[in-house]
Amino acid sequence: MARKRGRLQEALKSAISQQKQKPSQPHGPPSKRQKTSQSQSQPNKPRKKHHQPSQSAPIIPFSPTDSILLLGEADLSFSAALSQHHKCTNLTSTVFEPSLGQLKEKYPHVESNISLLQSQPSNKLLYNIDATKLSLKSQTFPRIIFNFPHIGGKSKDVNRQVRANQEMLVGFFRRSLLHLAPRGKIIVTLFEGEPYTLWNIRDLARHAGLEVERSFKFQASAYPGYSHARTLGVVRSKKTGEVSEVAWKGEKRESRSYVFVRKGEGERPGQGKKRKQDEAEEEESNEEEEEFEGWGESDEENGQEEEQEGTTEDGEEGPISDEEKEDGDEGSEDEALSKETKG
Repeated sequence: MARKRGRLQEALKSAISQQKQKPSQPHGPPSKRQKTSQSQSQPNKPRKKHHQPSQSAPIIPFSPTDSILLLGEADLSFSAALSQHHKCTNLTSTVFEPSLGQLKEKYPHVESNISLLQSQPSNKLLYNIDATKLSLKSQTFPRIIFNFPHIGGKSKDVNRQVRANQEMLVGFFRRSLLHLAPRGKIIVTLFEGEPYTLWNIRDLARHAGLEVERSFKFQASAYPGYSHARTLGVVRSKKTGEVSEVAWKGEKRESRSYVFVRKGEGERPGQGKKRKQDEAEEEESNEEEEEFEGWGESDEENGQEEEQEGTTEDGEEGPISDEEKEDGDEGSEDEALSKETKG
């Protein structure tokens, strides 16, 4: 019996000593102080990085098989990129200049872009096309693209310049609707910031019967070989008359493309509230409609419309604006004027 009691006492002492060596663990959730001490004692673990989807991927608002009408194409570098890089095989590219000779005076390098455009035999090039008087028989297009529209000219009066460009855009919207295929899209690209934000392109389109489906950042890098072409043509050196290699590069400026569709064709499920809001805004703007009624319409259109067909041979020079100047062209030495801009 004495031996058993001695063994029990030794076991009890051993258990008590082991219990004292273990840190006390309170019942229930740890306190804030305990959490802080535990976090400080633990080594720093690398935090997981949240990978967000890249926003740099360019948006291409057409497919290679689309029938695309391109307006105000100037040096045709955008058309060449669509033909050469994007393999578009159904392009109708248009320029405001009446002939190849006059086009080369503004853009001496244009012939190389014409060759790239026409490397796809089905692609077309039309001269003497005014976007505000567009009339291409009964042709319709799923995509109509107008890059960097601008009336050009020499006036530095911002208000006058804004008004003239608004008139040009309203005329373009109204005429292009006649050539827009059902559920087709009109894409217009503008520079960001003033004076372009003063044009209120969304409101102009709404008055013409269109609505904005979406807008996105225009990335010139998505069109290899493309470069922004000024309405007035290349910048030439005042001393030598040669083309300047250090002229302002419009393709490096922030730009945005707006995708327009006919009213009602851009609706999506779950947009009931947005639709009611748009309808309310439209009712409020009815009084403003009269201000836009006469814009973009010539006297000929009030009577009978002339059918506008693109010319491929030299022709007479088209209408020219009087005193407007394209933003960013203040240093130009070119005195030629244009009514319509180029992309």
